[in-house]
Amino acid sequence: MSAAQAAKKPNAALMKPLQPSNDLAAVVGSSPLPRTEVVSKLWEYIKANDLQNPENKREILADDKLRAIFGGRDKVSMFEMNKHIARHLS
Repeated sequence: MSAAQAAKKPNAALMKPLQPSNDLAAVVGSSPLPRTEVVSKLWEYIKANDLQNPENKREILADDKLRAIFGGRDKVSMFEMNKHIARHLS
């Protein structure tokens, strides 16, 4: 197998459906989803509700639903978001 073929193979851990917590389910739905789908749905929610900081697009401004996921914080960077999401998946 060439390096290019190996690079295209999806990571099985990322594709495994995980159960969102009740807080996360309020945004992405309650059925089990792969981590990649959870992140996609979260971004759909963020964009639909205009929750990106207009001065710094890397910051997400939390509404009540996202504040529950982000540990009570009012804003997080897009890089911190995955750490918070991980706590809400099992």
